[in-house]
Amino acid sequence: MSQPYRFLPSLDEEKLHAIQLEGLRWTVRHAYEGSPRYRAKLRAAGVVPDDIVHLDDVRRLPFTTVADLRDDYPLPLLSVPEKDVVRIHASSGTTGKRKILAYTQRDVDTFALQMARCYELAGLTQEDRVQIAVGYGLWTAGAGFQLGCERFGALTVPVGPGNLEMQLQLLTDLGVTCLCSTASMALLMAEEVERHGLRGDIRLRKVIFGAEAHSAKMRRTFEEKLGLEGSFDIAGMTEMYGPGTGLECEAHDGIHYWADLFLVEILDPETLQPVEPGEVGEMVVTSLRKEASPLIRYRTRDLTRLIPGTCSCGRNIPRHDHILGRSDDMIIFRGVNIYPGQIADVLHLFPEVGSEYHIELTRKEGRDHMLLKVERQPGAATGDERTLGVAIGNELHRKLMARVSVAVVAPGELPRSFAKSKRVTDLRMVEG
Repeated sequence: MSQPYRFLPSLDEEKLHAIQLEGLRWTVRHAYEGSPRYRAKLRAAGVVPDDIVHLDDVRRLPFTTVADLRDDYPLPLLSVPEKDVVRIHASSGTTGKRKILAYTQRDVDTFALQMARCYELAGLTQEDRVQIAVGYGLWTAGAGFQLGCERFGALTVPVGPGNLEMQLQLLTDLGVTCLCSTASMALLMAEEVERHGLRGDIRLRKVIFGAEAHSAKMRRTFEEKLGLEGSFDIAGMTEMYGPGTGLECEAHDGIHYWADLFLVEILDPETLQPVEPGEVGEMVVTSLRKEASPLIRYRTRDLTRLIPGTCSCGRNIPRHDHILGRSDDMIIFRGVNIYPGQIADVLHLFPEVGSEYHIELTRKEGRDHMLLKVERQPGAATGDERTLGVAIGNELHRKLMARVSVAVVAPGELPRSFAKSKRVTDLRMVEG
């Protein structure tokens, strides 16, 4: 493996641990001094900044959860003066209020760095041309991919999602060599390239994709149709700056993550104790550089495992597995985080329907679909279920920024259970 890298860290274990301890001590002190919420949580746990002298002392620290982001709205966990905040990004929360995360200029610079690392790990150079086909605006995706691409030094084509005609035109006219998108968008682009006979007119070599569940078949299909050298699954979430917390390398054996920016624990989601090395548990992260909204033992609810040993690519960058599931009931749909409770909140606005509902997630022709079945309230007038379903779907789109098909069914039609109701059936991976 050629050295040195421009952006990728190359740290032996001793130096990495020293960086992590320094970052952990700084983060705890910074949060304690700057955030009333963190100060109260740390005092309640009987911890002050000087207590952190070893990496293992992270276990003495209290957990941070989505509830902390919700309760401290609109600028949760803020640990710097508001005048130092230069940007906010947001994603869905457990209620109607979004999870808003604040950024200082240093945070924005770190965000750009972690994304630049991803481009370098994917084997891109400054000669590459990168078409960014992910969401812009409050979402972190578009801003993050663009920040990193500009920091990396490749030509950036910031298109955003949708608008296939423009996507294809720019792909061919500009000689784009890397596409950044969801897996669904990559498949859609591949099918359009095939349909229009453009395979010989494009120079696309690589795809960096993420933000949603995907199957191996889906990935193989867009790789073959586009004639790619490779594709790379990217990790990230708004709480950790956004996309780019890690990426697959060419070995495709887990996600290399930036352990000098985040301390990662894998815990049993029930006992909150560390699992054995290599076992699956909930990923809990502590930021080591974040200024505006630092994270102290943030429960991501993502289930994964740390992968021991050195990757066959030869890089000494730690790895975790792909996200294997959730320890809560959050749904990732077309790159949007949705909690069933948000859907229940919308249904409460419609007295014609009851509280029972079921969500079915499917994938057709490379595109995710959500069908919501909800029961008509006993005694409610019948005969206009389709109009009611459209109205509910429109309100869901307004609140969630996601398209949902709604079917209003008869009272008692949905299955009941003495145990916890199974609200979601996810069939997106069935295609293999």
